[in-house]
Amino acid sequence: MARYTGPTDKISRRFGVALFGPSKALERRPFPPGQHGQRGARRKRSDYGIALNEKQKLRMQYGILEKQFRRYFAEAQRRRGITGDTLVQLLETRLDNVVYRLGLGNTRRAARQLVGHGHVKVNGRRVDIPSFCVKPGDVISVVESPRSQQLANRALDLTTARPVMDWLSFDKDKLSGTMNRLPEADEIETMVNVQLVVELYSR
Repeated sequence: MARYTGPTDKISRRFGVALFGPSKALERRPFPPGQHGQRGARRKRSDYGIALNEKQKLRMQYGILEKQFRRYFAEAQRRRGITGDTLVQLLETRLDNVVYRLGLGNTRRAARQLVGHGHVKVNGRRVDIPSFCVKPGDVISVVESPRSQQLANRALDLTTARPVMDWLSFDKDKLSGTMNRLPEADEIETMVNVQLVVELYSR
């Protein structure tokens, strides 16, 4: 189960946005990391560099590696509709992201760990694969063990201010949520110009 395990604040500073959740590092040092960070921030990028940056931001935001991201893009191209919208839709319906959107993880990393450690069920069956594709009608719930319930409730305490997306419904008492429908493109905040990502891979 490959994933990025390096420093998150450094990545957020590199791109200038909090990709992994709120970051005080961006407030303290709002420039790229490294000894040339403040000067490098003023350097002009090429069109290719800008598009590459957008792709890396999207990839890092969802916590996936390049090979897996390319597979998602190939699948988005294969399906009908706008490739960029389909790509983001595929990323949003990953189990770890749905768990994050339900508030059962205060970050996508935390949600991924909750799934990977076997604390989550889909339609009554335990699923420990973060990339599992959730479909409309699927019910995502927390395993009934005291440890799983404790971890889920702790996460909910941290995410009370974050509303559940319209395409999901969640029962806090039962620690159970349902994916009502696929998310629309305008409902997904990616902090990325997805069209540039599509153009980058279409070169």
